[in-house]
Amino acid sequence: MLGMALAAIDGTIVSTAVPQIVGDLGGLTVFSWLFSGYLLAVTVTLPLYGKLSDTFGRKPVLVAGIILFLVGSVLCAAAWNMAALIAFRIVQGLGGGALQGTVQTIAADLYPLKERPRIQAKLSTVWATSAVAGPVVGGLLAGYADWRWIFLINLPVGAVALWLVVRHLHEPSRPRPATPPKVDWAGALAVFATGSLLLTALVQGGVAWPWLSAPSLGLLGASAVLAALTVVIERRAAEPIIPGWVWRRRTIASVNLALGAMGLLMVAPTVFLPTYAQSVLGLGPIAAGFVLSVMTLSWPVSAALSDRVYNRIGFRRTAMIGMSAALLILLAFPLLPYPGEPWHPALLMLLLGAALGLFQLPLIVGVQSTVGWAERGTTTASVLFCRQVGQSIGAALFGAVANGVLAARLLDAPVDGLPGDLDAVTRALEDPGAFSAAATDHVRRAVDAAVDYVYIGAAGAAALALLALITLAPRRFPIITEPTEAAGTAGAPGRQNAAS
Repeated sequence: MLGMALAAIDGTIVSTAVPQIVGDLGGLTVFSWLFSGYLLAVTVTLPLYGKLSDTFGRKPVLVAGIILFLVGSVLCAAAWNMAALIAFRIVQGLGGGALQGTVQTIAADLYPLKERPRIQAKLSTVWATSAVAGPVVGGLLAGYADWRWIFLINLPVGAVALWLVVRHLHEPSRPRPATPPKVDWAGALAVFATGSLLLTALVQGGVAWPWLSAPSLGLLGASAVLAALTVVIERRAAEPIIPGWVWRRRTIASVNLALGAMGLLMVAPTVFLPTYAQSVLGLGPIAAGFVLSVMTLSWPVSAALSDRVYNRIGFRRTAMIGMSAALLILLAFPLLPYPGEPWHPALLMLLLGAALGLFQLPLIVGVQSTVGWAERGTTTASVLFCRQVGQSIGAALFGAVANGVLAARLLDAPVDGLPGDLDAVTRALEDPGAFSAAATDHVRRAVDAAVDYVYIGAAGAAALALLALITLAPRRFPIITEPTEAAGTAGAPGRQNAAS
Protein backbone atom coordinates (compact mmCIF):
# COMPACT_ATOMS: atom_id res chain seq x y z
CA MET A 1 0.00 0.00 0.00
CA LEU A 2 2.88 2.38 0.69
CA GLY A 3 4.40 1.53 -2.68
CA MET A 4 1.07 2.18 -4.37
CA ALA A 5 0.75 5.48 -2.47
CA LEU A 6 3.87 6.80 -4.21
CA ALA A 7 2.18 6.50 -7.59
CA ALA A 8 -1.31 7.42 -6.38
CA ILE A 9 -0.48 10.74 -4.75
CA ASP A 10 1.92 11.86 -7.46
CA GLY A 11 -0.55 13.35 -9.94
CA THR A 12 -2.74 15.16 -7.43
CA ILE A 13 0.09 16.66 -5.40
CA VAL A 14 1.94 17.99 -8.45
CA SER A 15 -1.11 19.60 -10.07
CA THR A 16 -1.61 22.06 -7.19
CA ALA A 17 1.96 23.40 -7.45
CA VAL A 18 1.96 24.12 -11.20
CA PRO A 19 1.69 27.94 -10.79
CA GLN A 20 4.70 28.00 -8.45
CA ILE A 21 6.71 25.66 -10.70
CA VAL A 22 6.00 27.74 -13.80
CA GLY A 23 6.75 30.94 -11.91
CA ASP A 24 10.14 29.58 -10.86
CA LEU A 25 11.25 27.62 -13.92
CA GLY A 26 9.18 29.15 -16.73
CA GLY A 27 7.99 26.91 -19.56
CA LEU A 28 4.29 27.82 -19.49
CA THR A 29 3.76 26.48 -23.02
CA VAL A 30 5.08 22.99 -22.20
CA PHE A 31 4.15 22.49 -18.55
CA SER A 32 1.40 20.01 -19.51
CA TRP A 33 4.21 17.54 -20.25
CA LEU A 34 4.81 17.33 -16.50
CA PHE A 35 1.73 15.10 -16.54
CA SER A 36 1.78 13.80 -20.10
CA GLY A 37 5.40 12.64 -19.89
CA TYR A 38 4.77 10.82 -16.63
CA LEU A 39 1.59 9.18 -17.95
CA LEU A 40 3.35 8.14 -21.15
CA ALA A 41 6.23 6.50 -19.27
CA VAL A 42 3.85 4.63 -16.95
CA THR A 43 1.66 3.38 -19.79
CA VAL A 44 4.30 2.14 -22.21
CA THR A 45 6.30 0.32 -19.52
CA LEU A 46 3.38 -1.62 -18.02
CA PRO A 47 3.63 -4.57 -20.46
CA LEU A 48 7.41 -4.80 -19.95
CA TYR A 49 7.18 -4.87 -16.16
CA GLY A 50 4.37 -7.42 -16.31
CA LYS A 51 6.49 -9.79 -18.37
CA LEU A 52 9.58 -9.20 -16.22
CA SER A 53 7.63 -10.00 -13.06
CA ASP A 54 6.42 -13.26 -14.60
CA THR A 55 10.00 -14.11 -15.61
CA PHE A 56 12.09 -13.03 -12.62
CA GLY A 57 9.53 -12.60 -9.83
CA ARG A 58 7.52 -9.71 -8.42
CA LYS A 59 9.90 -8.62 -5.66
CA PRO A 60 12.90 -7.56 -7.78
CA VAL A 61 10.63 -5.64 -10.17
CA LEU A 62 8.87 -3.85 -7.31
CA VAL A 63 12.15 -3.00 -5.56
CA ALA A 64 13.61 -1.66 -8.82
CA GLY A 65 10.45 0.37 -9.42
CA ILE A 66 10.53 2.00 -5.98
CA ILE A 67 14.22 2.85 -6.32
CA LEU A 68 13.72 4.31 -9.82
CA PHE A 69 10.74 6.35 -8.63
CA LEU A 70 12.73 7.76 -5.71
CA VAL A 71 15.71 8.57 -7.94
CA GLY A 72 13.34 10.41 -10.26
CA SER A 73 11.88 12.29 -7.28
CA VAL A 74 15.31 13.50 -6.15
CA LEU A 75 16.16 14.58 -9.70
CA CYS A 76 12.82 16.45 -10.01
CA ALA A 77 13.54 18.33 -6.79
CA ALA A 78 16.93 19.37 -8.23
CA ALA A 79 15.59 20.41 -11.68
CA TRP A 80 17.02 23.69 -12.96
CA ASN A 81 14.55 24.36 -15.80
CA MET A 82 11.28 23.03 -17.18
CA ALA A 83 12.95 20.73 -19.75
CA ALA A 84 14.98 19.04 -17.01
CA LEU A 85 11.91 18.68 -14.80
CA ILE A 86 9.93 17.05 -17.63
CA ALA A 87 12.78 14.64 -18.33
CA PHE A 88 13.02 13.69 -14.66
CA ARG A 89 9.24 13.25 -14.47
CA ILE A 90 9.61 10.66 -17.21
CA VAL A 91 12.20 8.89 -15.01
CA GLN A 92 9.62 8.93 -12.23
CA GLY A 93 7.08 7.44 -14.62
CA LEU A 94 9.44 4.60 -15.49
CA GLY A 95 9.35 3.64 -11.81
CA GLY A 96 5.63 4.33 -11.51
CA GLY A 97 4.86 1.76 -14.20
CA ALA A 98 6.51 -0.94 -12.08
CA LEU A 99 4.60 0.16 -8.98
CA GLN A 100 1.11 0.14 -10.47
CA GLY A 101 1.19 -3.20 -12.24
CA THR A 102 3.33 -5.16 -9.79
CA VAL A 103 1.42 -4.20 -6.65
CA GLN A 104 -1.86 -5.35 -8.23
CA THR A 105 -0.22 -8.63 -9.25
CA ILE A 106 1.28 -9.24 -5.79
CA ALA A 107 -2.15 -8.71 -4.23
CA ALA A 108 -3.49 -11.56 -6.37
CA ASP A 109 -0.47 -13.73 -5.52
CA LEU A 110 -0.71 -13.33 -1.76
CA TYR A 111 -4.46 -13.56 -1.24
CA PRO A 112 -6.84 -16.35 -2.26
CA LEU A 113 -9.92 -15.56 -4.31
CA LYS A 114 -12.23 -15.06 -1.32
CA GLU A 115 -9.92 -12.49 0.28
CA ARG A 116 -8.99 -10.48 -2.83
CA PRO A 117 -11.92 -8.03 -2.66
CA ARG A 118 -10.79 -7.01 0.83
CA ILE A 119 -7.20 -6.29 -0.15
CA GLN A 120 -8.21 -4.68 -3.46
CA ALA A 121 -10.57 -2.41 -1.55
CA LYS A 122 -7.70 -1.39 0.72
CA LEU A 123 -5.62 -0.58 -2.35
CA SER A 124 -8.56 1.49 -3.63
CA THR A 125 -8.58 3.47 -0.38
CA VAL A 126 -4.99 4.46 -1.16
CA TRP A 127 -6.20 6.16 -4.34
CA ALA A 128 -9.18 7.67 -2.55
CA THR A 129 -7.02 9.08 0.24
CA SER A 130 -4.51 10.41 -2.28
CA ALA A 131 -7.26 12.16 -4.25
CA VAL A 132 -8.22 14.10 -1.11
CA ALA A 133 -4.84 14.51 0.61
CA GLY A 134 -2.74 15.20 -2.49
CA PRO A 135 -4.15 18.65 -3.35
CA VAL A 136 -4.11 19.70 0.31
CA VAL A 137 -0.51 18.64 0.93
CA GLY A 138 0.65 20.00 -2.41
CA GLY A 139 -1.02 23.34 -1.81
CA LEU A 140 0.48 23.66 1.68
CA LEU A 141 3.99 22.78 0.50
CA ALA A 142 3.81 25.07 -2.52
CA GLY A 143 2.31 27.95 -0.54
CA TYR A 144 4.32 27.81 2.67
CA ALA A 145 7.52 25.98 1.80
CA ASP A 146 8.87 25.33 -1.71
CA TRP A 147 7.45 23.36 -4.63
CA ARG A 148 10.52 21.09 -4.59
CA TRP A 149 9.24 19.53 -1.37
CA ILE A 150 6.35 17.91 -3.24
CA PHE A 151 8.97 15.56 -4.71
CA LEU A 152 11.17 15.24 -1.63
CA ILE A 153 8.19 14.13 0.46
CA ASN A 154 8.27 10.89 -1.53
CA LEU A 155 11.60 9.90 0.02
CA PRO A 156 10.50 8.92 3.55
CA VAL A 157 7.38 7.15 2.25
CA GLY A 158 9.40 5.31 -0.39
CA ALA A 159 12.17 4.42 2.06
CA VAL A 160 9.69 2.78 4.47
CA ALA A 161 7.97 0.97 1.57
CA LEU A 162 11.33 -0.27 0.29
CA TRP A 163 12.40 -1.49 3.73
CA LEU A 164 9.10 -3.33 4.30
CA VAL A 165 9.20 -4.98 0.88
CA VAL A 166 12.81 -6.12 1.20
CA ARG A 167 12.32 -7.38 4.74
CA HIS A 168 8.84 -8.90 4.70
CA LEU A 169 7.86 -9.82 1.14
CA HIS A 170 8.83 -13.46 0.64
CA GLU A 171 7.79 -15.04 -2.62
CA PRO A 172 7.35 -18.83 -2.70
CA SER A 173 10.18 -20.63 -4.40
CA ARG A 174 9.49 -21.60 -7.99
CA PRO A 175 11.22 -24.36 -9.97
CA ARG A 176 14.02 -22.92 -12.06
CA PRO A 177 13.65 -23.36 -15.81
CA ALA A 178 16.07 -25.68 -17.59
CA THR A 179 17.33 -22.81 -19.73
CA PRO A 180 17.93 -19.23 -18.58
CA PRO A 181 14.90 -17.04 -19.33
CA LYS A 182 15.19 -14.73 -22.31
CA VAL A 183 13.89 -11.18 -22.27
CA ASP A 184 12.32 -9.95 -25.49
CA TRP A 185 14.22 -6.66 -25.57
CA ALA A 186 13.41 -6.08 -29.25
CA GLY A 187 9.71 -6.43 -28.49
CA ALA A 188 10.03 -4.21 -25.43
CA LEU A 189 11.68 -1.48 -27.49
CA ALA A 190 9.02 -1.81 -30.20
CA VAL A 191 6.17 -1.58 -27.68
CA PHE A 192 7.83 1.40 -26.00
CA ALA A 193 8.36 3.24 -29.30
CA THR A 194 4.85 2.51 -30.59
CA GLY A 195 3.18 3.59 -27.36
CA SER A 196 5.33 6.72 -27.09
CA LEU A 197 4.47 7.95 -30.59
CA LEU A 198 0.77 7.10 -30.27
CA LEU A 199 0.34 8.73 -26.86
CA THR A 200 2.30 11.80 -27.96
CA ALA A 201 -0.02 12.17 -30.94
CA LEU A 202 -3.10 11.79 -28.72
CA VAL A 203 -1.88 14.12 -25.98
CA GLN A 204 -0.58 16.91 -28.22
CA GLY A 205 -3.09 16.65 -31.09
CA GLY A 206 -5.50 19.58 -30.99
CA VAL A 207 -3.37 21.27 -28.33
CA ALA A 208 0.17 21.87 -29.58
CA TRP A 209 -0.89 21.50 -33.23
CA PRO A 210 -4.12 20.86 -35.21
CA TRP A 211 -5.33 17.30 -35.65
CA LEU A 212 -4.94 17.36 -39.42
CA SER A 213 -1.50 18.98 -39.33
CA ALA A 214 1.73 17.33 -40.45
CA PRO A 215 2.94 16.55 -36.88
CA SER A 216 -0.30 14.73 -35.95
CA LEU A 217 -0.55 12.80 -39.20
CA GLY A 218 3.15 11.96 -39.09
CA LEU A 219 3.02 10.66 -35.51
CA LEU A 220 -0.15 8.64 -36.12
CA GLY A 221 1.27 7.17 -39.33
CA ALA A 222 4.59 6.30 -37.70
CA SER A 223 2.82 4.68 -34.73
CA ALA A 224 0.73 2.56 -37.13
CA VAL A 225 3.88 1.38 -38.92
CA LEU A 226 5.58 0.60 -35.61
CA ALA A 227 2.48 -1.24 -34.39
CA ALA A 228 2.64 -3.53 -37.43
CA LEU A 229 6.36 -4.05 -36.83
CA THR A 230 5.65 -4.85 -33.16
CA VAL A 231 3.19 -7.56 -34.16
CA VAL A 232 5.81 -9.15 -36.44
CA ILE A 233 8.48 -9.04 -33.72
CA GLU A 234 6.17 -10.44 -31.04
CA ARG A 235 5.05 -13.33 -33.25
CA ARG A 236 8.65 -14.40 -33.77
CA ALA A 237 9.81 -13.91 -30.17
CA ALA A 238 10.22 -16.95 -27.93
CA GLU A 239 8.92 -15.03 -24.88
CA PRO A 240 7.04 -12.00 -26.25
CA ILE A 241 6.33 -8.96 -24.08
CA ILE A 242 2.70 -8.98 -25.23
CA PRO A 243 1.97 -12.64 -26.02
CA GLY A 244 -0.79 -13.54 -28.44
CA TRP A 245 -2.77 -15.45 -25.84
CA VAL A 246 -3.68 -12.15 -24.16
CA TRP A 247 -6.04 -11.53 -27.08
CA ARG A 248 -6.87 -15.10 -28.05
CA ARG A 249 -8.43 -15.94 -24.68
CA ARG A 250 -11.97 -14.59 -24.58
CA THR A 251 -11.93 -13.76 -20.88
CA ILE A 252 -8.77 -11.66 -20.99
CA ALA A 253 -9.64 -10.00 -24.32
CA SER A 254 -13.12 -9.00 -23.13
CA VAL A 255 -11.81 -7.58 -19.84
CA ASN A 256 -9.10 -5.65 -21.70
CA LEU A 257 -11.67 -4.09 -24.02
CA ALA A 258 -14.15 -3.40 -21.22
CA LEU A 259 -11.56 -1.68 -19.01
CA GLY A 260 -10.23 0.21 -22.03
CA ALA A 261 -13.75 1.57 -22.50
CA MET A 262 -13.87 2.43 -18.79
CA GLY A 263 -10.65 4.42 -19.18
CA LEU A 264 -12.37 6.25 -22.03
CA LEU A 265 -15.41 7.23 -19.96
CA MET A 266 -13.34 8.19 -16.90
CA VAL A 267 -12.13 11.26 -18.79
CA ALA A 268 -15.55 12.88 -18.35
CA PRO A 269 -15.53 13.10 -14.54
CA THR A 270 -11.78 13.43 -13.96
CA VAL A 271 -10.97 16.00 -16.67
CA PHE A 272 -14.17 17.89 -17.49
CA LEU A 273 -16.13 17.86 -14.23
CA PRO A 274 -13.73 20.30 -12.44
CA THR A 275 -14.08 22.65 -15.43
CA TYR A 276 -17.86 22.37 -15.22
CA ALA A 277 -17.82 23.00 -11.46
CA GLN A 278 -15.69 26.13 -11.78
CA SER A 279 -17.00 27.63 -15.03
CA VAL A 280 -20.71 26.76 -14.78
CA LEU A 281 -21.34 26.46 -11.04
CA GLY A 282 -18.83 29.19 -10.13
CA LEU A 283 -17.03 27.12 -7.50
CA GLY A 284 -13.43 27.63 -6.44
CA PRO A 285 -10.73 25.04 -7.16
CA ILE A 286 -11.01 23.36 -3.73
CA ALA A 287 -14.81 23.09 -3.87
CA ALA A 288 -14.61 21.83 -7.46
CA GLY A 289 -12.14 19.19 -6.34
CA PHE A 290 -14.55 18.08 -3.63
CA VAL A 291 -17.33 17.55 -6.20
CA LEU A 292 -15.03 15.11 -7.98
CA SER A 293 -13.52 13.52 -4.85
CA VAL A 294 -16.86 12.13 -3.62
CA MET A 295 -16.54 9.53 -6.40
CA THR A 296 -13.38 8.20 -4.75
CA LEU A 297 -15.26 7.77 -1.46
CA SER A 298 -17.98 5.45 -2.77
CA TRP A 299 -15.70 3.51 -5.13
CA PRO A 300 -13.71 1.50 -2.51
CA VAL A 301 -16.82 0.83 -0.45
CA SER A 302 -18.62 -0.59 -3.46
CA ALA A 303 -15.53 -2.58 -4.44
CA ALA A 304 -15.21 -4.07 -0.95
CA LEU A 305 -18.82 -5.25 -1.03
CA SER A 306 -18.74 -6.53 -4.62
CA ASP A 307 -17.76 -10.06 -3.59
CA ARG A 308 -21.18 -10.50 -1.99
CA VAL A 309 -22.64 -9.96 -5.45
CA TYR A 310 -20.24 -11.85 -7.72
CA ASN A 311 -20.08 -14.85 -5.39
CA ARG A 312 -23.78 -15.27 -6.10
CA ILE A 313 -24.22 -14.24 -9.73
CA GLY A 314 -20.68 -14.32 -11.16
CA PHE A 315 -18.05 -11.83 -12.27
CA ARG A 316 -19.58 -11.05 -15.67
CA ARG A 317 -23.09 -10.31 -14.45
CA THR A 318 -21.82 -8.19 -11.55
CA ALA A 319 -19.68 -6.09 -13.89
CA MET A 320 -22.61 -5.71 -16.29
CA ILE A 321 -24.85 -4.45 -13.47
CA GLY A 322 -22.19 -1.91 -12.44
CA MET A 323 -21.64 -0.61 -15.96
CA SER A 324 -25.38 -0.49 -16.70
CA ALA A 325 -25.82 1.73 -13.65
CA ALA A 326 -22.87 3.88 -14.77
CA LEU A 327 -24.47 4.26 -18.21
CA LEU A 328 -27.71 5.59 -16.70
CA ILE A 329 -25.82 7.96 -14.37
CA LEU A 330 -23.75 9.39 -17.22
CA LEU A 331 -26.91 9.95 -19.28
CA ALA A 332 -28.48 11.74 -16.30
CA PHE A 333 -25.74 14.38 -16.21
CA PRO A 334 -27.01 16.36 -19.27
CA LEU A 335 -30.44 16.48 -17.59
CA LEU A 336 -29.12 18.54 -14.65
CA PRO A 337 -30.69 22.01 -14.44
CA TYR A 338 -28.69 25.08 -15.41
CA PRO A 339 -26.85 26.37 -13.47
CA GLY A 340 -27.97 23.97 -10.75
CA GLU A 341 -26.62 23.33 -7.28
CA PRO A 342 -23.20 21.80 -6.46
CA TRP A 343 -24.84 18.83 -4.78
CA HIS A 344 -26.43 17.75 -8.07
CA PRO A 345 -23.20 16.65 -9.82
CA ALA A 346 -21.73 15.57 -6.46
CA LEU A 347 -24.60 13.12 -5.98
CA LEU A 348 -24.14 11.74 -9.48
CA MET A 349 -20.41 11.27 -8.89
CA LEU A 350 -21.11 9.49 -5.61
CA LEU A 351 -23.37 7.08 -7.48
CA LEU A 352 -20.91 6.76 -10.36
CA GLY A 353 -18.11 5.75 -7.99
CA ALA A 354 -20.32 3.04 -6.51
CA ALA A 355 -21.24 1.76 -9.98
CA LEU A 356 -17.65 1.67 -11.25
CA GLY A 357 -16.43 -0.05 -8.09
CA LEU A 358 -18.97 -2.76 -8.81
CA PHE A 359 -17.69 -2.96 -12.38
CA GLN A 360 -13.90 -2.78 -12.18
CA LEU A 361 -12.94 -4.91 -9.21
CA PRO A 362 -14.88 -8.07 -10.18
CA LEU A 363 -13.25 -7.96 -13.62
CA ILE A 364 -9.73 -7.53 -12.24
CA VAL A 365 -10.19 -10.21 -9.58
CA GLY A 366 -11.88 -12.48 -12.08
CA VAL A 367 -9.30 -12.19 -14.86
CA GLN A 368 -6.40 -12.62 -12.42
CA SER A 369 -8.05 -15.81 -11.19
CA THR A 370 -8.16 -17.35 -14.67
CA VAL A 371 -4.35 -17.53 -14.99
CA GLY A 372 -1.54 -19.09 -12.98
CA TRP A 373 1.40 -17.34 -11.33
CA ALA A 374 3.56 -17.45 -14.47
CA GLU A 375 0.96 -15.50 -16.49
CA ARG A 376 -0.56 -13.23 -13.87
CA GLY A 377 1.87 -10.32 -14.22
CA THR A 378 1.41 -10.17 -17.99
CA THR A 379 -2.37 -10.44 -17.66
CA THR A 380 -2.62 -7.71 -15.02
CA ALA A 381 -0.32 -5.42 -17.00
CA SER A 382 -2.39 -5.89 -20.17
CA VAL A 383 -5.55 -4.88 -18.31
CA LEU A 384 -3.96 -1.75 -16.81
CA PHE A 385 -2.30 -0.92 -20.14
CA CYS A 386 -5.64 -1.00 -21.97
CA ARG A 387 -7.24 1.17 -19.30
CA GLN A 388 -4.46 3.76 -19.57
CA VAL A 389 -4.57 3.81 -23.38
CA GLY A 390 -8.35 4.20 -23.23
CA GLN A 391 -7.92 7.20 -20.95
CA SER A 392 -5.45 8.81 -23.36
CA ILE A 393 -7.76 8.23 -26.32
CA GLY A 394 -10.66 9.62 -24.31
CA ALA A 395 -8.79 12.80 -23.41
CA ALA A 396 -8.04 13.46 -27.09
CA LEU A 397 -11.48 12.46 -28.38
CA PHE A 398 -13.60 14.24 -25.81
CA GLY A 399 -11.32 17.28 -25.87
CA ALA A 400 -12.05 17.62 -29.57
CA VAL A 401 -15.79 17.14 -28.95
CA ALA A 402 -15.88 19.76 -26.17
CA ASN A 403 -13.96 22.35 -28.17
CA GLY A 404 -16.12 21.72 -31.25
CA VAL A 405 -19.38 22.16 -29.33
CA LEU A 406 -18.01 25.23 -27.56
CA ALA A 407 -16.91 26.89 -30.80
CA ALA A 408 -20.31 26.23 -32.40
CA ARG A 409 -22.21 27.69 -29.41
CA LEU A 410 -20.02 30.82 -29.33
CA LEU A 411 -20.66 31.71 -32.97
CA ASP A 412 -23.78 33.68 -32.03
CA ALA A 413 -22.35 35.17 -28.82
CA PRO A 414 -23.45 38.72 -27.89
CA VAL A 415 -19.82 39.89 -28.03
CA ASP A 416 -17.04 39.28 -30.55
CA GLY A 417 -13.54 37.94 -30.00
CA LEU A 418 -14.41 35.15 -27.57
CA PRO A 419 -11.89 32.29 -27.41
CA GLY A 420 -13.09 29.03 -28.91
CA ASP A 421 -10.92 26.78 -26.75
CA LEU A 422 -12.32 25.32 -23.53
CA ASP A 423 -9.21 26.05 -21.46
CA ALA A 424 -9.01 29.63 -22.71
CA VAL A 425 -12.71 30.21 -21.97
CA THR A 426 -12.29 28.78 -18.48
CA ARG A 427 -9.39 31.13 -17.77
CA ALA A 428 -11.35 34.09 -19.12
CA LEU A 429 -14.31 33.32 -16.85
CA GLU A 430 -12.02 33.61 -13.82
CA ASP A 431 -11.81 37.37 -14.52
CA PRO A 432 -15.09 38.96 -13.35
CA GLY A 433 -14.67 41.92 -15.70
CA ALA A 434 -13.80 39.96 -18.81
CA PHE A 435 -17.37 39.88 -20.21
CA SER A 436 -20.67 41.60 -19.74
CA ALA A 437 -23.37 39.83 -17.73
CA ALA A 438 -25.13 38.64 -20.89
CA ALA A 439 -21.89 37.44 -22.48
CA THR A 440 -20.83 35.65 -19.29
CA ASP A 441 -24.13 33.80 -19.12
CA HIS A 442 -23.83 32.83 -22.80
CA VAL A 443 -20.30 31.52 -22.30
CA ARG A 444 -21.30 29.54 -19.20
CA ARG A 445 -24.17 27.96 -21.12
CA ALA A 446 -21.74 27.08 -23.91
CA VAL A 447 -19.41 25.36 -21.45
CA ASP A 448 -22.40 23.56 -19.93
CA ALA A 449 -23.41 22.26 -23.37
CA ALA A 450 -19.83 21.17 -24.17
CA VAL A 451 -19.54 19.15 -20.96
CA ASP A 452 -23.01 17.66 -21.53
CA TYR A 453 -21.87 16.29 -24.90
CA VAL A 454 -18.74 14.86 -23.26
CA TYR A 455 -20.91 12.96 -20.79
CA ILE A 456 -23.06 11.66 -23.62
CA GLY A 457 -19.87 10.42 -25.26
CA ALA A 458 -18.84 8.82 -21.95
CA ALA A 459 -22.21 7.04 -21.89
CA GLY A 460 -21.33 5.71 -25.36
CA ALA A 461 -18.07 4.36 -23.93
CA ALA A 462 -20.06 2.66 -21.16
CA ALA A 463 -22.22 1.04 -23.84
CA LEU A 464 -19.05 -0.23 -25.56
CA ALA A 465 -17.90 -1.80 -22.28
CA LEU A 466 -21.24 -3.55 -21.94
CA LEU A 467 -21.05 -4.74 -25.53
CA ALA A 468 -17.60 -6.24 -24.95
CA LEU A 469 -18.88 -8.19 -21.93
CA ILE A 470 -22.06 -9.35 -23.65
CA THR A 471 -20.46 -10.51 -26.89
CA LEU A 472 -16.98 -11.69 -25.81
CA ALA A 473 -16.88 -12.55 -22.11
CA PRO A 474 -17.82 -16.13 -21.20
CA ARG A 475 -20.75 -16.48 -18.86
CA ARG A 476 -18.54 -18.24 -16.32
CA PHE A 477 -14.89 -17.31 -15.87
CA PRO A 478 -12.63 -20.43 -15.95
CA ILE A 479 -11.10 -20.06 -12.47
CA ILE A 480 -7.74 -21.67 -11.69
CA THR A 481 -6.98 -22.71 -8.11
CA GLU A 482 -3.25 -22.80 -7.45
CA PRO A 483 -1.65 -24.80 -4.61
CA THR A 484 -1.15 -21.64 -2.51
CA GLU A 485 -4.87 -20.89 -2.79
CA ALA A 486 -6.14 -24.38 -2.04
CA ALA A 487 -6.31 -24.08 1.76
CA GLY A 488 -2.74 -25.24 2.22
CA THR A 489 -3.04 -28.43 0.20
CA ALA A 490 -0.36 -29.46 -2.22
CA GLY A 491 -0.87 -30.64 -5.75
CA ALA A 492 -1.15 -29.52 -9.32
CA PRO A 493 -3.22 -26.43 -10.16
CA GLY A 494 -6.83 -27.24 -10.84
CA ARG A 495 -9.87 -25.44 -12.23
CA GLN A 496 -13.03 -24.58 -10.41
CA ASN A 497 -16.18 -22.75 -11.37
CA ALA A 498 -17.24 -21.49 -7.97
CA ALA A 499 -17.75 -17.70 -7.78
CA SER A 500 -17.10 -17.48 -11.49
